[in-house]
Amino acid sequence: MAGGSIANGVKGKDYHGKLTFRVFITCVVAAFGGLIFGYDLGISGGVTSMDPFLKKFFPDVYEKENNIRPCTHQYCKFDSEVLTLFTSSLYLAALVSSLCSSTITRVFGRRLTMISGGIFFLAGALLNAFAENIWMLIVGRMLLGFGIGCANQSVPIYVSEVAPYKYRGALNMMFQFAITIGIFVANILNYFFSQMKNGEGWRYSLGFAGVPAIMIIIGALFLPDSPSSLIERGQEDKAMQELIKIRGTPEVGEEFKDLVAASEASRAVKHPWRAIFNKQYRPQLTFAIAIPFFQQLTGMNVITFYAPVLFKTIGFGATASLMSAMITGGCNALATLVSIALVDKVGRRKLFLEGGIQMFICQIVITIAIAIKFGVNGNPSALSMQYAGFLVGFICLYVMGFAWSWGPLGWLVPSEIFPLEIRSAAQSINVSVNMIFTFAIAQIFTTMLCHMKFGLFIFFACFVVIMSTFIYKFLPETKGVPIEEMSIVWQSHSYWKNFVKSVEKDDPEK
Repeated sequence: MAGGSIANGVKGKDYHGKLTFRVFITCVVAAFGGLIFGYDLGISGGVTSMDPFLKKFFPDVYEKENNIRPCTHQYCKFDSEVLTLFTSSLYLAALVSSLCSSTITRVFGRRLTMISGGIFFLAGALLNAFAENIWMLIVGRMLLGFGIGCANQSVPIYVSEVAPYKYRGALNMMFQFAITIGIFVANILNYFFSQMKNGEGWRYSLGFAGVPAIMIIIGALFLPDSPSSLIERGQEDKAMQELIKIRGTPEVGEEFKDLVAASEASRAVKHPWRAIFNKQYRPQLTFAIAIPFFQQLTGMNVITFYAPVLFKTIGFGATASLMSAMITGGCNALATLVSIALVDKVGRRKLFLEGGIQMFICQIVITIAIAIKFGVNGNPSALSMQYAGFLVGFICLYVMGFAWSWGPLGWLVPSEIFPLEIRSAAQSINVSVNMIFTFAIAQIFTTMLCHMKFGLFIFFACFVVIMSTFIYKFLPETKGVPIEEMSIVWQSHSYWKNFVKSVEKDDPEK
């Protein structure tokens, strides 16, 4: 196999323990952090397609969309920098939050970061629900962003630390599954609230974001700290007790010993933000940047953020566009269950590669279908039922390809490959890169759609080819490897062993 292969059977130590009910419930509660992220991803596109919302806050877009004001062509009706700022401002705030929350996560534990995220998100939801002008919308979105940054920084790390290594993939994907549930619920609520006669449905859509926020605040209050976090903060006796509880056996000596050793190595690294750039951490740093970068350039967030806007642009009516977004949201959630079932059996690499191939094929078909129907100038006439069904069908296949590959794996793989000494800093980089490019895509999408038209899907398809090739060449398989023994996958890899083995005896601070 190419350079990305390692011997499929590379294993670490076989720790004792099983999947206990305590671990399962703990991971489910922690995954509520994904609900707040998913709900926001799903809600913004639906709200920005509601005429009462547009008429109140973005009258220029409303007039173009309803042909009151002339527009060059169909693809440009939603081209508004202020409108996209409503969506994208959240992710800029999440970037700042994820960097700051690294220190909180390391010093005070993962739970406090989750609680902080829920409080920020609740405040943002309330401000958005009662908004009367643009500044209230933007400030509310930024508070939501602070909440998402905290949740995305802490939850994947927490789940990876608590889960038994044999089930780590499936349990960590509870976070992504919660994201897809959040998106799906948001799509359903958008559909029903859009039909309210008083035109205030958008307030309910935005305000209901407070529900998942309350869920994670209450849930996190009852979560135990992870053993790794307790050891990191000098509470070794409590960490041993918690490890016995979550593993369901007193025979945890070997795992506890490795956790303590990892913590001691962590304490030796006085400056994790500086240490992460050392040579022995080159593989982790590379994937902390590359995976979230490529995840955003699959084009999936175009569907997630702006599905109703996109469907309206290509000829669906207002209600039909929200219904279509609801269908794609349902496919997203169901396909994530497939990934949860398969990730610890077939591995991460195969899911990454299969999903990439599926997304590429679907993007090409969608491009051709839109080009044939609308051409360069766009066609404002409604689609036939057959053609609309064909388009939605391939968009659903595309969404499913993402949902069992780059969606959940984009959070799982980075969270499981970082050693403890750089874990918080590396996860902050991972979340920050994710948010930078989420912000960029959200901010420029409607402009890209206006100028690139159906070629927008070709743009993302090219990146799908590049990122799939990158995974094939450079990502080792990590299934079945304990999180504190992950160094073996780099030492066994034909390319990364040149970085890890050459400096493994060096002082990590050098």
